[in-house]
Amino acid sequence: MAAQNTWSQRFESALHPAIARFNASINFDIQLLEYDLTGSQAHAEMLAHTGILSQEEGEQLVKALDKIREEYQQGNFNPGIEAEDVHFAVERRLVEMVGDLGKKLHTARSRNDQVGTDTRLYLRDQIEQIRNQLREFQNVLLDIAEQHIETLIPGYTHLQRAQPLSLAHHLLAYFQMAQRDRERLRDVSRRVNISPLGCGALAGTTFPIDRHYTAKLLKFDDIYANSLDGVSDRDFAIEFLSAASIIMVHLSRLSEEVILWASEEFSFVTLKDSCATGSSIMPQKKNPDVPELVRGKTGRVFGHLQAMLVMMKGLPLAYNKDLQEDKEALFDSVNTVKACLEAITILLREGLEFRTQRLAEAVTEDFSNATDVADYLAARGVPFREAYNLVGKVVKTSIAAGKLLKDLRLEEWKELHPAFDADIYEAISPRQVVAARNSYGGTGFEQVRQALLLARSQTSETGY
Repeated sequence: MAAQNTWSQRFESALHPAIARFNASINFDIQLLEYDLTGSQAHAEMLAHTGILSQEEGEQLVKALDKIREEYQQGNFNPGIEAEDVHFAVERRLVEMVGDLGKKLHTARSRNDQVGTDTRLYLRDQIEQIRNQLREFQNVLLDIAEQHIETLIPGYTHLQRAQPLSLAHHLLAYFQMAQRDRERLRDVSRRVNISPLGCGALAGTTFPIDRHYTAKLLKFDDIYANSLDGVSDRDFAIEFLSAASIIMVHLSRLSEEVILWASEEFSFVTLKDSCATGSSIMPQKKNPDVPELVRGKTGRVFGHLQAMLVMMKGLPLAYNKDLQEDKEALFDSVNTVKACLEAITILLREGLEFRTQRLAEAVTEDFSNATDVADYLAARGVPFREAYNLVGKVVKTSIAAGKLLKDLRLEEWKELHPAFDADIYEAISPRQVVAARNSYGGTGFEQVRQALLLARSQTSETGY
């Protein structure tokens, strides 16, 4: 049986059922229903405000749309494939409720500017939710960091031991990434919050509408200055997907570190049962599924960004059906980012514990204090490059002898260079190595305390 048409009598026959299913978006754009109702109410109020409809007609439409919202929220409005999309679904139900008046709602409006409005209302709301999740993630990082200012952890470059760090300093690096994420989303939101309503199909409308009125009702900051651009612009969606991809990069990097830290080889953290799983055949195993899934889900958000860019690159102005593909990309990316932020926040807050004794041992097992030996000599007048080369030889001979720098006798130090004295042992102790790096932004304990105070103030600023 052919599907019923939802458009004009220009067509003599209905769509083939398979084509109707292929064409329809109701199975995913139903997520826009409440945003569609909100946009439609603003449009109805504007039509009454400008005299295109009477005040009574406008009020009746707004009330009927409220009733549809109530039906949807109670689970009594569930449009199917015959509605094609969420916009026709609402209009059809409206006509059932108020008759021919319902057909007037689409006056001076196209599905093109309608869907653009709905999508922006949805994304504006979701961006604020994600920014709030990022703030919660940051606060958990700060809670842990405040407990571990003087806990030391090996720092790495090229995944090789480099220099010891304050664990709090390490965690604050992720705080700063999340801070940029919040700021980036705030900036994206500025371009999301521009109203295309009133652009019509592509050329505007002959009716005396007031686009600024609907923008104010819907709390948009501005309106599109060009109707062609208004209905075909998806820059805001690309920007969001880019920002979402960067968020996922940050979560994936943290996830990778947690995975490494939880391994037997590192043993820096213990995973708690609430956030780990076991093996079906190896009873001893405890698997870091949460960070592994976050790491894995990162690729799908990247994929949506790439798909959106490829979709947009060849589209002529103005609206093309290809643009229907933006919604699943947005919806899935929003859901993925929100789920990953929730999971990683729970993992940090209650799913893992740092093994401080193991960390304390780890920073004494290597040559990550070698730079401090060179700094020690440089502070006593030895040119740094000369000191650097000297210490390289010391490390080489120490490795051959099976010793660490802390194991060298004072006589051995003095044989290497007369500038060495008994205070060399304190200078290369892991705690002093960290404390001494007191330059702004460094891992020195005093710098970390100041950084924590600043970070707390940043999460308490609602404008950030």
